[in-house]
Amino acid sequence: MEKQIPVTTAGTGPRIPTPEQIRRAPKVLLHDHLDGGLRPETVVELAAATGYEGLPTTDVKELGEWFREAADSGSLVRYLETFAHTCAVMQTREALIKVAADCAEDLAADGVVYAEVRYAPEQHLEGGLTLDEVVEAVQEGFRLGEANARAAGNRIRIGTLITAMRHAARSQEIAELANRHRDAGVVGFDIAGAEAGYPPTRHQAAFDYLKGENNHFTIHAGEAFGLPSIWEALQCCGADRLGHGVRIVDDITVNEDGGVELGRLAAYVRDKRIPLEMCPTSNLQTAAATSYAEHPIGLLSRLKFRVTVNTDNRLMSGTSMSQEFGHLVEAFGYTLGDMEWFTVNAMKSAFLPFDERLAMINDVIKPGYAELKAEWLFSAGTGGN
Repeated sequence: MEKQIPVTTAGTGPRIPTPEQIRRAPKVLLHDHLDGGLRPETVVELAAATGYEGLPTTDVKELGEWFREAADSGSLVRYLETFAHTCAVMQTREALIKVAADCAEDLAADGVVYAEVRYAPEQHLEGGLTLDEVVEAVQEGFRLGEANARAAGNRIRIGTLITAMRHAARSQEIAELANRHRDAGVVGFDIAGAEAGYPPTRHQAAFDYLKGENNHFTIHAGEAFGLPSIWEALQCCGADRLGHGVRIVDDITVNEDGGVELGRLAAYVRDKRIPLEMCPTSNLQTAAATSYAEHPIGLLSRLKFRVTVNTDNRLMSGTSMSQEFGHLVEAFGYTLGDMEWFTVNAMKSAFLPFDERLAMINDVIKPGYAELKAEWLFSAGTGGN
């Protein structure tokens, strides 16, 4: 058992960012679902174009509220229904291009400079597209969105994660699909869906194939299910990152005197610098955390785990990267320096080549935060801490 580590208060001191500074700060997003981030107006538009009549309402404002209320309801049936609607309008090439372009533009407008957006191609075949055609359409949309963002004065690069569903039996096929498009913007693979009853080892052949191809993959683990899910994802499957991973706190004990003891799995995750793709608002909706102030991200960041901040499903959670950071700033008093730490963590953990990650950190992220810190010092008139 690891020796006790004193817990200190993170984020104390000056440079608490304003909402506008949070929005302008360069941000990196590793865990965002394409079918969970549609604009409500796009859902209505595509439903009309494709003849889909199942929406609960076609009023854009009411529809956005319906998505958030359904996700907040505590009902798994209602939560899953939200994705039935978004996937239903994402069954044509034109729809996929539109949704992907919107995604890139929205993230760029929110200050995201690099994002890895994931989706499951097997959920977009009802209109007659092949798996490869789905991937090609999404990639075309992302490139269009990146260009539109540049024209609007924003910069962003999108990498795609191809997802297989845990309850299905197509993971090998989807892994091969991801590998086939890896030189065209697909940077890795993922599995998603209900953890309980569907352990990652069900898809061991797909992970072994990806390792044999020297490809990257992340696994949804440690969200709704506990430590066994995390252990299997790492030790059996060899995941590069953990999608959520919030339940790693079950292997950490905070004593009455403030000391902390790490179990062997938690220590392994920290020692190996395994990235945790944490999604605070989503975790509140799924009861993986009870409040922002009690979210394990506070403890894990203080203990210097490789923690990253993410959105998961922007439509269902009514959120953005700026809002996620805003909640954490309010809950933990995080500063611009803390935001930079989270952002560098994420960029280090991205599935891009090392030299490209390093360039993004040194040429985009660090200068962006340096500029914001300089503005803060000037407005505060303190000349420093």
